[in-house]
Amino acid sequence: MAASLTLPPLHVLIAAPRGFCAGVDRAIMIVERALEKFGPPVYVRHEIVHNRFVVDGLRARGAVFVDELDEVPDGRPVVFSAHGVPKLVPAHAQARGLDYLDATCPLVSKVHRQAERQVEAGRHILFIGHANHPEVIGTFGQVPEGTMTLIETEADAEAITTAPGQSLAFLTQTTLSVDDTASIVAILQRRFPDIAAPKGEDICYATSNRQAAAKEIAARAQAVLVIGAPNSSNSLRLVEVAERCGARARLIRSADDLDLEWLGDIATLGLTAGASAPEVLVRGVIDALGQRFAITEEEVRTSTEVISFKLPRGLEAA
Repeated sequence: MAASLTLPPLHVLIAAPRGFCAGVDRAIMIVERALEKFGPPVYVRHEIVHNRFVVDGLRARGAVFVDELDEVPDGRPVVFSAHGVPKLVPAHAQARGLDYLDATCPLVSKVHRQAERQVEAGRHILFIGHANHPEVIGTFGQVPEGTMTLIETEADAEAITTAPGQSLAFLTQTTLSVDDTASIVAILQRRFPDIAAPKGEDICYATSNRQAAAKEIAARAQAVLVIGAPNSSNSLRLVEVAERCGARARLIRSADDLDLEWLGDIATLGLTAGASAPEVLVRGVIDALGQRFAITEEEVRTSTEVISFKLPRGLEAA
């Protein structure tokens, strides 16, 4: 007990909401229930969610992660990741007679359906997102080639040209920076006053909520740690949000990535986690910090999430 009194104090502001969202919960549960129902191995096309800890845990239980359907043997079930897939993928699975389970987040599926409706209405879609992200690839794969154009930056929004008289709509990736996206949308609406907007916000509730909580802790902390994967869009956006609020910010996968030199001599640290990072990683970071600091914790809650999504038919009672 006496030894703990000699440790330097560190006040940790823990963002809430943080970590798993309803779409990630559902996707992981789909793989777990599929393993219970069919027995291992169950194949998963791409990472079910962007988190190595989660993927490794499912792999240990019998999930096999593959890049393409060609790697799935006949007769074994396959799960599609939470980020969504182009239409060609389930069509390929059906052609092979594979049992497949679609773990696409329902909020991503909502964007897919909007894309189809806008194209059916004769509109060309300007899609705000990040090139090569699985969600973007999946959304582009819902509509015929050439009916959607990617907009990544404000400069893209200023430069894009369209055919005279072309009706336009815009949609967005669900895991973008709320502030950056608003700036891009403002440019598109200034340049194309008649552009059709999505029904409701495309950026998902979990992304918006985590960014709002990150702003709150970053305003009070000298540094912010974001737990997440380098390929997790929503986690990277949390780092950017914290930096814009004036805090130093860094993305870490887990406590193993803690850099005490980078933390330096600070009194207040902000801590949050991307939507695919489990709470066990948050506690692991706090426990590791407790080896070097006398920790006091304060949860900073900006909203409460109660959303949950149903599992696909046939898995509810697996």
